[in-house]
Amino acid sequence: MSALLLAVLLAQAPLDQGTLVIRQDTAELAREAFRLDAVRGAPGQAAWVLEATARYTEGRPAVVLSPTLAVAADSQPQSVEFAVVDPRNPLRILGQAAPDRFTIRLLGAHTEGAREYQMAGPTVVLDDSVFSPYIFLAWRARLGRAVPVTALVLRSKRQEHLTVEDLGLAATTLNRDPATLRHLVVEGGAAGPVDVWLDPAGRLMKVEVASRRLRVERLPPA
Repeated sequence: MSALLLAVLLAQAPLDQGTLVIRQDTAELAREAFRLDAVRGAPGQAAWVLEATARYTEGRPAVVLSPTLAVAADSQPQSVEFAVVDPRNPLRILGQAAPDRFTIRLLGAHTEGAREYQMAGPTVVLDDSVFSPYIFLAWRARLGRAVPVTALVLRSKRQEHLTVEDLGLAATTLNRDPATLRHLVVEGGAAGPVDVWLDPAGRLMKVEVASRRLRVERLPPA
């Protein structure tokens, strides 16, 4: 991240920030802290920046996943910096948008590569183990209509053709307590259907991946 962008982020209150607990069945796998900021810039430059850090400590050694996603005013991905801190397989991913494409460099301990993805229509950057970026997918949802979205799952080198649909308010639970949240369903990816839940203010509260028995829930403010 540039020094100028960092200064902008530090000078303003975030649009949203919080901590997600990632569980498989009842076992806690990780905690993910995230911060979403609005950024002023020239046309075509980032309008929002999401910084996240997911720490997976259930195994040894621990693995830390730290993406920073910059998104343009039209909600298209603009750039990404993704650090994987893993003594067994460290990785850094650098991505940059250009007209109709998104180019990434993958920098490993002993290898380096590049890949280019086509961006035709609405596009998001996702990850199998970091869940706050689902907020950008949620922004694409429309009530009662399945919206097609392309997902770039960069660490797994996948490009998926998803749909996301807003099903409206529904009863659910959040941290074992009853809650009424906005329910979105994401379909078409390798993980199968993914349920995404937002509060009335549009904040990400929960993500459920049934095929992997994963439940990701936002902790209440301290």
